[in-house]
Amino acid sequence: MQMKINNRVISNQQFPYIIAELSANHNGSIDRAFESILAAKEAGADAVKIQTYTADTMTIDCDKEEFQITGGLWDGYNLYDLYKEAQTPYQWHKPLFDYAKEVGITIFSTPFDETAVDLLEELDTPAYKIASFELTDLPLVKYVAQTKKPMIISTGMANLEEISEVVEVAKENGCTDLILLHCISSYPAPAEQSNLRTIPDLAERFGGLSGLSDHTMGTTVAITSVAFGACVIEKHFTLSRSEKGPDSEFSIEPQELKQLCIDTKIAWQSLGQVGYEKKEAEKSNVKYRRSIYVVKDIKKGDKLTKENIKRIRPGFGLESKYYEQILSKTAKFDLARGTPISFHLIS
Repeated sequence: MQMKINNRVISNQQFPYIIAELSANHNGSIDRAFESILAAKEAGADAVKIQTYTADTMTIDCDKEEFQITGGLWDGYNLYDLYKEAQTPYQWHKPLFDYAKEVGITIFSTPFDETAVDLLEELDTPAYKIASFELTDLPLVKYVAQTKKPMIISTGMANLEEISEVVEVAKENGCTDLILLHCISSYPAPAEQSNLRTIPDLAERFGGLSGLSDHTMGTTVAITSVAFGACVIEKHFTLSRSEKGPDSEFSIEPQELKQLCIDTKIAWQSLGQVGYEKKEAEKSNVKYRRSIYVVKDIKKGDKLTKENIKRIRPGFGLESKYYEQILSKTAKFDLARGTPISFHLIS
């Protein structure tokens, strides 16, 4: 099974598709956003992703208690104020899309309402990402699916019934290319709750591709996910965590992103295939296996004993499994110390 985004094949038979999630790490500067796109390209990411919303399309400006964030990374924020600070302005989108095309990296976005989808369609986005918090917004999922573009859906907080619903809505409304990302919607997420074994289960249950949207610190969990079949890995990305922003704390920096791209490729290559034949890299070392050698000069007619033959390296003599079988056999010739034993030398 496979799908494509901008002609890049995504499947378990390819290197993992790495998405650098810019989110709010532009820190309110379009120049920083441009710089981030270039840095993601130079680090080796396949795509950079932004988020398309305004504070007004996310929530309302309200001081009631349920609109206040308590605990966690954004403790003390009002929802409206957080989204106003974190938003990627709509007027930035075309310049960002144009710049990504110029430097040669795929760019797409997470829309949070229908106006965002309309804007992204005008920009000919090659794909859409549905955020975990919007997985249950089935009208939005329906609207995105009707574009018939590839969809990537994060499944943070979702139970099996909710995932089944969103997959059904997406497919019924025209989505034929769909990837589900396992996700823990905590910022940062504790590695011990990652439950990466969910990744292959998602693929099996829903008959498609699966991956990981990772909010843990560092890259260990993301790299490990490759062993569980993740064909897409998304990580939040910032130029520098020291330049604080709403998402900076759980984001990786350019050098870490570069290493992630390298390490996930190596991890994928290391999976290989099931097989018990000698590997190409091993063949030249077979000669250093143990085998049976003369370790003390033997005269013609003498018996082979534990004192004059031993199982040692290298491997040019009889295999060690024949050792007990040939003890007490007779030498047909004079055999010098260091001679590899073979059947034609003994009787």
